[in-house]
Amino acid sequence: MEVIYSKVCGVDVHKNFIVAVICDSTGQTPKYYKRRFSTFHNDLINFRNWLIENDCDNVCMESTGKYYIPVYNALEGFISNVVVANPKWVAVIKGEKDDNKDAKWIADLFKLGIVRSSFIPPKDIRVLREYTRYLYKLTCNKTSEKNRFTNALTVGNCKLDMVFSDIFGKSSQNIIDIILEKDSFSDEDIISCLRKNCKSSKEDILSSITGITFTYEQKLRIKLIKDHIDYLTNEINDLREVVDTLVAPYEDYINLLLTIPGINRNSAITILSEIGTNMSQFSNHYRLTAWAGLAPSCNESAGKKKSVKISRAGVYLKPCLVEVAHSAVKDKTNTYYANKFNKISKRRGKKRAIIAIARKILVAVYHMLLTGEVWNPRDLASNETSDKDRLKYTKNNFCGSLKQLISLGLTSDELVNLVNQNAKTI
Repeated sequence: MEVIYSKVCGVDVHKNFIVAVICDSTGQTPKYYKRRFSTFHNDLINFRNWLIENDCDNVCMESTGKYYIPVYNALEGFISNVVVANPKWVAVIKGEKDDNKDAKWIADLFKLGIVRSSFIPPKDIRVLREYTRYLYKLTCNKTSEKNRFTNALTVGNCKLDMVFSDIFGKSSQNIIDIILEKDSFSDEDIISCLRKNCKSSKEDILSSITGITFTYEQKLRIKLIKDHIDYLTNEINDLREVVDTLVAPYEDYINLLLTIPGINRNSAITILSEIGTNMSQFSNHYRLTAWAGLAPSCNESAGKKKSVKISRAGVYLKPCLVEVAHSAVKDKTNTYYANKFNKISKRRGKKRAIIAIARKILVAVYHMLLTGEVWNPRDLASNETSDKDRLKYTKNNFCGSLKQLISLGLTSDELVNLVNQNAKTI
């Protein structure tokens, strides 16, 4: 095989140390130089200087959890070609594995140009990604605490969640505060907590809490959960302010993505933090959808296709796109994705259809960020009207043509024959 890079370095990354092997293929016989460095920052600087001294501008390492990030940070901006590879692309043969052999094997594969690089966004996008992912985790924790809060009320025989659509609304929270603060309360106390726009009936509200008695321990648990929810709410608000500051240079891209049905500002920020703004990192939209875990896998042998399920990739991007897809198919102002969802769901089911819509949205994002054009699919004109509207349009056209034929003086038999011939179009 042809050698693509004459001098490369393969790095086997661990938590406490790295093993680096430089492969020099400039001569007839390749030469190997091995060094071991710790993962302390000052020793990673020594590793970088060692590469520069040996004129090695091509480095390849496997993405082992978060351990590769300090190494990548030390090399970024100083080494021109740093490749982070998926471990499955540089896996060695079992029984022939140790740290030195791993680094040498990575170098041998990389010099031939057969190691596929993982997508590593620029540093500002990586910082934004850390905040959006942390925001996602805090939002999930807040949802868990809300479910725990509702469960604590149910255990105490309080059924406010059955009469209020939102248990965390102002009216319901005022009632819960009275229940927690007072040992006994009257109906007037409960009714005084209701706001004017409360849609629940007073009888149902009083019935849901009549006769309940919380113990001290139950009240304490509910208060602790509520305090944690308030704490998470404040943390989420603070994080959103930081995120708004970080995305200020990308407002044009956010406004561009907002033209897609189903996408709001939060989802647009999440998408940009995961894939960045430079789509040249991906050779085509097929690579992007596969990287996001939205493309069916290729698993065929002996002419038989086996499971083609989507991969588990895109842990943060995929849920965001699925949420956007659910909003897009319910959008009343633009039925483009709703029509496609209905067609696919009839053949493949709703779950596969929603994944297909999420993939279509990601493909649209790819081309929009690549070209700078607003959302305007080629087949939008044929999909923006429903089948019922198209049928009505066809009938009106045919009736108008029929009136013209009558004005020409055709006989009734000739008109009946024309109607029978064009009945399928109606």
